[in-house]
Amino acid sequence: MTRIRPFRPGDEAALVDICLKTADAGADATGILDDDDLWAEIFVLPYAARHPEFAFVVETDDGRVVGYIVGAPDSAAFEEWFASDWWPRHAERWPRPQGEDPSADSRQDGILRYAYARAGGEQPFGDEYPAHLHIDLLAETQGQGLGRRLIETLEAALREAGAPGLHLVASADNTGAIAFYPRVGFEPIASPEGTQVFAKRL
Repeated sequence: MTRIRPFRPGDEAALVDICLKTADAGADATGILDDDDLWAEIFVLPYAARHPEFAFVVETDDGRVVGYIVGAPDSAAFEEWFASDWWPRHAERWPRPQGEDPSADSRQDGILRYAYARAGGEQPFGDEYPAHLHIDLLAETQGQGLGRRLIETLEAALREAGAPGLHLVASADNTGAIAFYPRVGFEPIASPEGTQVFAKRL
């Protein structure tokens, strides 16, 4: 059996592991980058640090954390904080990639360019759907309705906080995610190349 509970300090190691095990379009990304830690420092840990009140985990009876959802109620404000406060502390470990031709980048360099380019207010859908989320479940837990329950839990918290809309960005390669989100009320909207953005009014 599993339960959904709020994130609490001490869950970070589990979040890092789950993020890594699902980062390759839903599959295990271990060893894809030069440094496995990079995934979580971009896609989950900043959310738990900035907005722990919008972070929830799936916990098994034996206390293992096997899934999570994290969110930000105001994406523009979150991205500004990420750029000014969170990411600069990692600049020495992961310097900005050099070179003028992103097409020659390694996968890690491409992700680093994304991290360095993050800034508030750049998404055209941010005004209508200002909140955003990241959700990941280990393969062993999928198909049990936990994704739907996590999303409903986060939506309730965001709605109570006054967020009018919610969006998320999936890799165009993540066919499972692209099939899943319409089933929980999200609609696909115009998206940058290589991605599919989904949105939902709250």
